Amino acid sequence: MILIGTIALLSKSWFRASIGDLAHAYLGNLAASFAVYFLVANAAPRRLHRIWTAVVALAVVEVFELTNGFGVMTNVYDPIDYLANCLGIALAYCVDLVSTRMMQSNSPRS
Repeated sequence: MILIGTIALLSKSWFRASIGDLAHAYLGNLAASFAVYFLVANAAPRRLHRIWTAVVALAVVEVFELTNGFGVMTNVYDPIDYLANCLGIALAYCVDLVSTRMMQSNSPRS
């Protein structure tokens, strides 16, 4: 899932031709937030509930926006970026939930 988010982030210019400037402006935020959720999920202890994973991931991406890329990257301020970050985390949360349920339903019951 991290790879999917990274590929979407790197290909946002390609989507610009089909979706328009909206993709170029906000797809990066959505994709990066999606990837950060799964980075946090993989780095966190196994017992960390997915709600807390979402909260930590959202805090990371929103602080990134607030600090202009942690002072390392140049970031253009746009308040809609905060919404795009929330949507990326929400999408990742839903994918995590659905994929976990699918894996559990396909596993043999003990």
